[in-house]
Order: sequence, then structure tokens, then C-alpha cells
Amino acid sequence: MSALESFLTEVAGEIGADEISRSDESIERYGENTLPGGDKPPAAIVYPGSTSEVQAIVRAANIHKIALYPNSTGANIGLGTRCATHAGQVVVDMGKRMNRILEVDEKLGYAVVEPGVTYQMLYDELVRLGDTLMMDVTSGPPHGGVLGNALDKGAGYTPYFDHFGFSCGMEVVLGNGEILRTGDGSLDVDNLANWHTSKYSLGPILDGLFTQSNYGIVTRMGMWLLPRPPAVRTFHFTFPDDDDLGEIIELCRPLKMSNFVPSLFRVSNDLYLCGTEVQNPEYEASGGKMSISDEGRKALHMAHGLGSWTVSGAFYGPSMEALEPQIQRVVSHFGQSDKARYVPHERAQEMAPLETATKAFSGIPWSGELGLLKWRPGGGNSWFLPGMTMDGAVANELQSICRGSFEKHGFDYMVMNVCGPRFARGLNVLVFNREDDDECQRADACYREMSEAVIQRGIFVGRAPIDYHGYHMDQVMPAFRDSCNAVKSALDPQGVIAPGRYGIG
Repeated sequence: MSALESFLTEVAGEIGADEISRSDESIERYGENTLPGGDKPPAAIVYPGSTSEVQAIVRAANIHKIALYPNSTGANIGLGTRCATHAGQVVVDMGKRMNRILEVDEKLGYAVVEPGVTYQMLYDELVRLGDTLMMDVTSGPPHGGVLGNALDKGAGYTPYFDHFGFSCGMEVVLGNGEILRTGDGSLDVDNLANWHTSKYSLGPILDGLFTQSNYGIVTRMGMWLLPRPPAVRTFHFTFPDDDDLGEIIELCRPLKMSNFVPSLFRVSNDLYLCGTEVQNPEYEASGGKMSISDEGRKALHMAHGLGSWTVSGAFYGPSMEALEPQIQRVVSHFGQSDKARYVPHERAQEMAPLETATKAFSGIPWSGELGLLKWRPGGGNSWFLPGMTMDGAVANELQSICRGSFEKHGFDYMVMNVCGPRFARGLNVLVFNREDDDECQRADACYREMSEAVIQRGIFVGRAPIDYHGYHMDQVMPAFRDSCNAVKSALDPQGVIAPGRYGIG
């Protein structure tokens, strides 16, 4: 009997044979990869239903030397979806059965969730409880996992935008099968009073070790929730020209440094917004080998009432009327530019490309941005996520690099910059036809060209598609790589959990 067969036999005895799949349909589904590198079929998929069953799976993997790849809901779109780092790993899908909301504390404002809890599930539960609490959401799919997104350093747009930063207290199954609780959960008692309210307890803060890593499998996490305000009022400004990005960043920075605007700013370009609603009207004419023309972009501006850039933000308060002074102050501030055109909240609600922004600022899951996947045929989607300082000149330089690479390789430049007071993260969406070998090769070349160009300017990515985990880890200093691998050796000495994830192990 092979090691894999022995492993699956042992796991079947722990979780039941019905909770293991090796069907062709499952292998194809879990191996599907929207990135240029193609599919990575797993050896099998196992579906634990509890922390103790995760422990049993990990212990069996240690005995039989089987590589595991845990995921929560498998909705990591643009970064690998549910696909494992390498073909032949056993996917541990915790979304199917470990999808319980374990607690909602309405007085202290937190929820405790298992890996399979989606944004839609948590939103629905909060509404059922009276809608007094609001979670921060991504603008990605409603079926995305709350826990998984936080562990991959995902973010949203409300004052609670930092999903890992607003998490508190984890339960982790380490690579040797032992359970670790972080924060005040580390206290060796049963009645843990402060596990999900106190982030910083005695000793080192270990929670960060389990973000973008492969040191353990997180089986529960506390997430802080925002009291839902009676009113959420968004504001939007469009700008006509590509080079207006520099001025936009200079206008956004002081409003965030003073924290006058409590949300983050979404600074989205035309194709990022319009691409959610329509398919590329010029794709067939060039066979996918050329970017959309400036004339084609201008036509989209006219059709959707947008410009080359759209800035979006939000205020929170007791009523729409009470927020009017803040709105007028922002309108006056952006009015310093003769290029800014104000789009009020009421008008934005009627504009389909802005619906995702208005929903996200209100903590409502929404699927609108999934429309980007249809901009070109073939379902290919890869994200490039460089950061930048909130400096207009830097922003325009980074735009020039990325836009130039997209156009050089025949792709359509789509980007949203998520802006805080000092730093912004650029979400560059590379949509391509993954059924076309030439487009896949060009998409890969485009990604690598942009990465090499920004690294020369001291700029790095904050998240990465699985095909590029090792590529990016090779770009950091040796001491960082060595430290990551040393932690891996300590917490997962057999290296059974997701070897190669983020270039570790």
C-alpha cells in the first residue's frame, strides 16, 4: 500500500470515508488555477469537521509523510483560488464542515468564526441578531472566507479595514498536531475571559506567524466588529486624465493623515470600474493581442458617467443630514482641483460601476467585482499587489510602470489603489484568456516584468498569487528567508503543512 493510500485509510477511520474525495470531478475542481501556470491537481481532498479532526489529519500526515494544503472557502480569486501550491498535495478543505459562527458578543462587539464562515454568512447572522454590528468586507466574492482573508492580510475599506489587525485570538493546529492558542487564549485554563478582547498578552505576539505562512492550520479566530452607524454616506469624484492620479493622491493624503475621512479611499481607474459591467469591446478585433484603445476607453467613460479615475470614500454618523457638513468640507477640498467632478451618494447608488464601493463602505458583501473575470474570455485572472507611499509623484511613476507593462504585453490596465494616510496598496488585475497559451505566457511575462521594475525602486508586493510565492521569497534578504525556514522547522518539523506556500519550506 502506498503512503497516500495508508494516509487516507487512517484518516477515513478518524473522520469517515465519506469525508474524503478522490473523484475526477473533485480533483479537477480543486486543481483549477486561474493563473498563467495552469492547473495543479491535488492527490485527494479531505473535509474535517472539527479541530480534533484537523489534529488527526495532521498527525497522520506526519506518520505517512504526506503534504497537506489547507484552505477555508477556496475563494482566493486572483491569487490561486482553492488550488494547492504544488500538484499532488492533499487539500484540507475546512469550508465544507467547519463553517460555524461559534459566538457573537453583541456587548463587546466581536465574533468567533471557523474557517468556512463566509462574509455572507456572517453578515446574515448579524442582520438576524438585529443589525447592530457591522463587519468590514472585501469587495471580492460574498462567499470568501472571513478567517482566510485575514490570514492572507486581506483588507476592506471601513474604519475596521485591516482584517488581521482587527482579529483577536486564534486556535491553531501546529505541524506536529498540537494545539496553540494565541493571546490571552494561551492561559492554561478552560474559562478564557479575554481571549478575543485582548490582543497583547504575556510574552511574544505569535499571531502574525500564521499570516501568509505554513506553520499551522488556524481552526478558529476572533474578529472585532464595528457598531453599525445609523447612516453611511459615500462620496465620489471623477477625474478625466490618467496623469491626474498624482493630484488625487496629494488631495487624499491630508484627509487621511488627519483622519477626517474615517474610511480608506478607493482610487479606481476606468477599466477597473467599467470592466465589472461589460466585456472588452475590442478583444475579438485584435485576437487579444492589443490593449483597448484610448477611444474605446473614452466611449466607456461616456457610457458609464466616469473618468480615467474615480475616488470613493465614506462618512459614518447619526443621520444623512448630520453628515452634510463633512461632505461639504470634502467637496470643497477636492474642489481645489478644477478637474474633480463630484458624484453624490444618491447618484452613485444609481451607477452600477460604483455599487460595489457603496456596498463595501456599508459592510455589505457584494459580487459586483466578479464581473471583471468576464472582461476577456477564458477566465484567467492574476493580481499584482505592489505598495506605494502616498506621494503623487511616486503614484504616477508606479502607474507608468504598470500601465506600460500591461500595454506592452497586450493587456488592459485595471487597477484600484486602496489609500491610507501614508501608504497605498495597488490592486492590479491582470485579466487574460487562460485557454490561450500565448496569453498565458504574456501574462506571466507581464507580472514578472512589473515585479522586477518596482523592486528596483524599493517597492514590494503585499500578497502574491501562489505561482509566484517562491519567486518573491527569492527576492528578500537571506536572513529573512532563513528565519522563515527556521520557524517552519520548529513548528512543523516534518514539513507537512503546505510546503512551498509563500516560498517557505
